[in-house]
Amino acid sequence: MFIMKNYVLFLALILVFSCKNEKSNEIKNDVSTIEKSLTATDIINKSIEVSGGENFKRSSLKFEFRDTYYQALRKYNEFLLVRLNVDGNDSIFDMLSNVGFERYNNKTFVKLEDSIAKKYEASVNSVHYFSVLPYGLNDDAVHKTLLENEKIKDKDYYKIKVTFDAVGGGEDFEDIFIYWIDIKTFKVDYLAYSYNEIDGVGMRFREAYNERYINSLRFVDYNNYKSEDTSIALENLGKAFEDNQLKLLSKIELENVEVKLVDINL
Repeated sequence: MFIMKNYVLFLALILVFSCKNEKSNEIKNDVSTIEKSLTATDIINKSIEVSGGENFKRSSLKFEFRDTYYQALRKYNEFLLVRLNVDGNDSIFDMLSNVGFERYNNKTFVKLEDSIAKKYEASVNSVHYFSVLPYGLNDDAVHKTLLENEKIKDKDYYKIKVTFDAVGGGEDFEDIFIYWIDIKTFKVDYLAYSYNEIDGVGMRFREAYNERYINSLRFVDYNNYKSEDTSIALENLGKAFEDNQLKLLSKIELENVEVKLVDINL
C-alpha cells in the first residue's frame, strides 16, 4: 500500500509538472506569436509612442545645430519649419510649411530659382526630419518593410527598411533608410541611409546616444559613421558597425533644445 501511495504521488507530481510545462510553453508560444505578428507599421507606431506619440503633432520646438538656429511648429496637419542663419547684420530665414518654401533676408522676400529653392528646402527638411525621428515614418509617402531581426552589441533589434514615393516623398525621395528598433524598448538605437551623389550612392550609419526627454518628447544625438568599403550593402551596415569596420565622421548634436506643447484650440 505504501508503494502504491508513493507511485500515485509520483504520477501526480509528473502530471502537475507536465501541466506547468505545457502552460509555460503556451505562454512562450503566445509571446512568440505576438512578436511574429507585429508588422513594420505596428513597430513604428510603438516606437513613435514611446518617443512622444501624439505630442509631436502639437509641439513647438527650438534647437541649435552647428551654430544654426532651428524652430518647428506643428499643429496636426499644419507645420512650419524654420532655419535661421545670422551673417553680420543680415538674418537669413528659410521657412518650409504646408504652403511651400520661402526665403527672407531680414524682412525682405528673396526670389529664388526653383532648383536652388528645392536644395534649400531639402536641407531645412533634413535637419528637422532627423531631429524628431521616428515621428514622420507613418506619412502617406512612406513605405516600410520588416526585415530579419538582427543583434547589435548583444541586443536584439527589429530591422525596418523605409522607402518613399516620388509624390510626397520630398526632393530626396530616392533615399533608402534602415532602422534598428530595440525589441524590448521600441526605441530607435541605430539607423542607416543611402543618398545620391554625383559620383554614385553614399551611405551613412548613425548610432544614437545622449537620450533625453524634454517635455515628453525624446531626443538623441548621433555618432555619424561611413564605410570606406563601397561593396558593403546598406542592409549590412549594422554588421559592419558590430565588426568595427566603419569610420567615425562626425557627431550630430542638437543643443539648447526647448519644447512647448501647443494648445490646438488656439
